[in-house]
Amino acid sequence: MQTIVIVGGGAGGLELATQLGHKLGRKNQAKIILVDKNRTHVWKPLLHEVASGTFDAGLNAVVYHAHGARHGYHFQLGCLSGVNPDNKTLTLEPVSDEHNLGTRQLHYDQLVLAVGSVSNDFGTPGVAEHCYFLDSHQQAERFHKTLLSTFTRISQDESKQELHIDIVGAGATGVELAAELFHVTEMLGSYGFEHMAAEQLKIRLIEAGPRILPALPDRIASAAKRELEKIGVEVLEQTRVQRAEHDGFVTSEDEKLQADIMIWAAGVKAPEFLSQIKGVETNRMGQVLVNKDLTSTFNKDIYVLGDACGFQNPDESWVPPRAQSAHQMASIVKENILRKRKGLAPKEYRYMDYGSLVNLSRFSTVGSLMGNLTKGSMFIEGRIAKLVYVSLYRMHQAAIHGQVRATILWFAERLVKVTRPKMKLH
Repeated sequence: MQTIVIVGGGAGGLELATQLGHKLGRKNQAKIILVDKNRTHVWKPLLHEVASGTFDAGLNAVVYHAHGARHGYHFQLGCLSGVNPDNKTLTLEPVSDEHNLGTRQLHYDQLVLAVGSVSNDFGTPGVAEHCYFLDSHQQAERFHKTLLSTFTRISQDESKQELHIDIVGAGATGVELAAELFHVTEMLGSYGFEHMAAEQLKIRLIEAGPRILPALPDRIASAAKRELEKIGVEVLEQTRVQRAEHDGFVTSEDEKLQADIMIWAAGVKAPEFLSQIKGVETNRMGQVLVNKDLTSTFNKDIYVLGDACGFQNPDESWVPPRAQSAHQMASIVKENILRKRKGLAPKEYRYMDYGSLVNLSRFSTVGSLMGNLTKGSMFIEGRIAKLVYVSLYRMHQAAIHGQVRATILWFAERLVKVTRPKMKLH
């Protein structure tokens, strides 16, 4: 029986494992194995809400073991450390907190690398030691606990001290997190944090480039900046950080920006171990270069999708590391794996930009729809944009659970909100 191993249970990897599980796994036509270093899946675009406490990962996460049993794939916990294309094996190292797991090897007939991305600190001194990152729900939970402890300390001090939070990187994650932090701070009074109010929160959003949201159209960036400044975020553009210290950032102009909590969201790169695979070709972001059918350039039995995939468009631009990219790639990889089994020619991948949305918590949502289909001209904001933004997560749930279960989950979430606080307080 053919063995198909998918490494990485993010948006693309989990959707692919589910689809192949339905097509092949349930019918015992192939063994589908999903490998991830975590036991549960949380949709990455929601990590800023996990960090702020408005999304409870513990209640909303997908448990791989249970999901796999329902959808026809097997789950293995482990951290990928190497791939040997010659004998078609991959090496899994034990997860740091799992002492009962040793180093293991898995054989594959076809391998899919969907390992996602990690934060890129660009070698900036002090960042790794002093900053929080939002690469995983564990990191988001760690930040949330620090935030909650800080809120508790300040609320017990009648001097009304300020809380200074600096966010480096004004991409979608940094912008959405800044707005979400103001939103949760507004709610604190209703939960007994008597001496912590929104006006005590001082957030700086630091961007090295000429404007925030550099990957998105100017109109979206301008609208988002107006909303952020309206709620009190200090936006610093064309401000480059040269190092991080325990109490703040130092800019390239040697200006010290004092901060109590520092977050680094300035960019992403593919995991470094990918560049160590024999024969692999990568770009400057460390992404694995692929052919038009999403097989790697160095081995036809290895597919790559999502943030780790280096696919160049006809205009020589790179496909951006977004959830919509991973979703599209997962669909093509599924089709090509099935077509290969039938001896058919593979389909070529073509990236379709369906637009971008930025959710500024309860304050606003802005974005453009249809992307390159309408040259980005369909600008939306407010309630309509919010509805579209929420529907993206519902579409992901439908892809991994099916439409019926996704609808049940939606109703269940609505019911739970009646008895649960609006923000996680533990």
